[in-house]
Amino acid sequence: MIDDPETIRLISSVSIIEIAVKYAIGKLDMDEGAVREAIRDLRLTELPFEPRHAFKIFSLPLHHRDPFDRMILATAVAEKLPIVTGDRIFRRYSEIKVIW
Repeated sequence: MIDDPETIRLISSVSIIEIAVKYAIGKLDMDEGAVREAIRDLRLTELPFEPRHAFKIFSLPLHHRDPFDRMILATAVAEKLPIVTGDRIFRRYSEIKVIW
């Protein structure tokens, strides 16, 4: 699917923040340059986190307590987008389609 040129590839700005935080605390060895390179190489389009996404968090069930994941979920619900993730908790949300 990722090789299909018709596939629209998005990355949430929230994901970029989460990577930056994990890099800062030493949980991930991916600095800003590496993230920018990955976004370019994977031909991802950055999707900003907007107030309407934040308001969706009010209606999400509390299956996930991680604030970054909740923001990503809310964005997917608001935009009606599937999520590519290996996190099994995401599958508990009937509002989204999980790929992977």
